[in-house]
Amino acid sequence: MTARTPYPSPPGTEPAAAPRGAPPAWAVLLAACSGQFLVVLDISVVNVALASIRTDLGLGETGLQWVVNAYAITLAGFLLLGGRAADLFGRKRVFLVGLALFTTASLAGGLAQQPWQLLAARAVQGLGAAVLSPATLTILTTTFPHGAARNRAIGTWTAVGAGGGAAGALVGGLLTDYLSWRWVLLVNVPVGALVLVAAALWLTESRSGAARRLDVPGAVLVTAGVAALAYGIVQTEPHGWGAAEALVPLLGGVALLGGFLAVEARTREPLMPLRLLRIRAVTAANAVMVVCGGGMFAMWYFMSLYLQNVLHYSPVKAGLAFLPHSFSIVLGSKLAPRLMVRFDGKALAMAGGSLAVVGYAWQSRMEADGTFLGTVLGPAIVMSLGAGLMMTPLAAAATSGAAPSEAGLVAGLVNTSRQIGGALGLTVLATVAAERIAAGTRGGARAEEALAAGYGQAFTVATGIIAGAVLLMAALLPRTPPGGAASADDRSSS
Repeated sequence: MTARTPYPSPPGTEPAAAPRGAPPAWAVLLAACSGQFLVVLDISVVNVALASIRTDLGLGETGLQWVVNAYAITLAGFLLLGGRAADLFGRKRVFLVGLALFTTASLAGGLAQQPWQLLAARAVQGLGAAVLSPATLTILTTTFPHGAARNRAIGTWTAVGAGGGAAGALVGGLLTDYLSWRWVLLVNVPVGALVLVAAALWLTESRSGAARRLDVPGAVLVTAGVAALAYGIVQTEPHGWGAAEALVPLLGGVALLGGFLAVEARTREPLMPLRLLRIRAVTAANAVMVVCGGGMFAMWYFMSLYLQNVLHYSPVKAGLAFLPHSFSIVLGSKLAPRLMVRFDGKALAMAGGSLAVVGYAWQSRMEADGTFLGTVLGPAIVMSLGAGLMMTPLAAAATSGAAPSEAGLVAGLVNTSRQIGGALGLTVLATVAAERIAAGTRGGARAEEALAAGYGQAFTVATGIIAGAVLLMAALLPRTPPGGAASADDRSSS
């Protein structure tokens, strides 16, 4: 039996009634989490395949970064559109459309013969993921009642997503070593087809009202703005911050994001109603998500490079080295809902963030002659456990302040914040690492020493970013009473 929504809905906005014999909650949870697993898996699955992609398609270092960012930026820019589409056109329908687009683009990427074909396929993959991902969280928040049941569902969703990010390294390593880098994308085709069938059978349709016009201009503006900022940051490494090659895209990105806000303030049906930013829980949690994403998103990228380029691990061995990250982040995500029953969600998020800071600072001490036991294992457990403990209460806070009719929109905003922060963070940290590596090479350091110093510098900067996120939590995040129920103040304008 489908659970009732926690807030009364205006006439005409109730989720569609579940038919007699509706699937059990575990089936809904499995279908939704499977879709989210694929979305997050493809953020990290290409990392250990980058060296093979470069050899096969002739991509340079900048091109390799865009294999990751073409997906991440398109995903970030269209998440709000995907969240709103889920509310208006039906969560099941949008879930199926997004998964079909994602699966088709995966096939195109796996068959790519030119760099532009791969980058285009990754961008379309990101679009499909942007449609799919918010529908997965919205299905859960409109199925499970507010409180412990929803916290457990969100904890599972967070754990599966986190596990997808960590498993991407292992899956990518196995496929690259024993088949080809192409299979890191082609593997999505049979899996996506299976999830499509399961979702069609198990999910029931629900929506928040009659279909209306989508704010496509807003989605295009925010995507173009983030992409321009990321490109401008990349250009600072060869040209410097004051060069026209960097300043023009940076200023253009700011102008595009300003245009996005102007469109949202004027349009009758905005992609992101600015009034949501007056809800303290929504604004604070999403601000923290942006900063956290900036520090945490690049962990898989730099660790994969360190393991392969410095410690000379094979793709499979590098993937296996990520298992402690996987287990720890899933453990933290599953422990968080249990702890939220007894402790304030804000305090738990801050504790998790502080633990992640310790882990990132520890990992920044990586060396050219490091070992798995001495250099990787300890930091992996600490920073991943902290991340898992932090993300569930943040996601719960970010979705606690809005009515069910806007659940998809708020879910899209949560993921948008994390992905925008992650895409820009990866760009910044990659630039920081490249500058340090170049300086070490000019100074006569051997290749492994220069690379280790560059990747370590990226972790040092990431440590400061996550520490800033913890301070933001202390200053902005409202308290969440034990049990996870948001207080009336958390749902009001600040």
